[in-house]
Amino acid sequence: EGRRGGRAGGLTMPVRDAVPGDVPAITAIYAHHVLHGTGTFEEEPPTEADIAARVAKVQAEGFAWLVAEDESGQILGYGYFAPFRPRSAYRFTAENSVYVRDDIRGQGVGKAVVAELLRRAEAKGIRQMVAVIGDSENVGSIGLHLSLGFRQAGVLKAAGMKFGRWVDVVQMQRA
Repeated sequence: EGRRGGRAGGLTMPVRDAVPGDVPAITAIYAHHVLHGTGTFEEEPPTEADIAARVAKVQAEGFAWLVAEDESGQILGYGYFAPFRPRSAYRFTAENSVYVRDDIRGQGVGKAVVAELLRRAEAKGIRQMVAVIGDSENVGSIGLHLSLGFRQAGVLKAAGMKFGRWVDVVQMQRA
C-alpha cells in the first residue's frame, strides 16, 4: 500500500506502512506511554527487538502497522490492527492500537492513523474494529475513536493496576 495523507495541526502528514527503520522511533514513542501513561497496561518498555518482532508478526499476518511522519520524515505516531482474538469465529473482527508522540498529542496524528487503519481493515474484509482503551480517563483516545464513529461497548471496572491505582478498560467498537 502507498502513502495516504492526513492532516495534523494544519500540516499534511503522510501515513504509510512501517518499515524496519521506523522501529527505534516506534519503540521510543511506546516506551513513553508505558512509563508515563495508562493507555497501555504494559509496565516495562519492550526493546527494539521486541517491537521489531511485533511489527513483523502483524505485517506477516496481512494486517497493517502504520506510521505517520512529518515533512522531514520524523515519526509522529503509529498504529496497527491485528486479530481481536485467535479463535476462527473472530476472523472478521480486529483490534486497533494507536500511540502518538507525547509532545504533539491532540493535533490529529492519531486520527489520521486510525482513519487509515479503518480503510485498510475494510479493504481486508474486516467487519468490526474494536478499541480496547486503557483508562476511562483517557479522554484523548476515547474522543479520537468517537470522532471516527466508534461507540462505547463497555467498561471493565478496575481491570488493571498501574502506578498504584486501579484502572478501567474502555471497550469501543465500530462496524
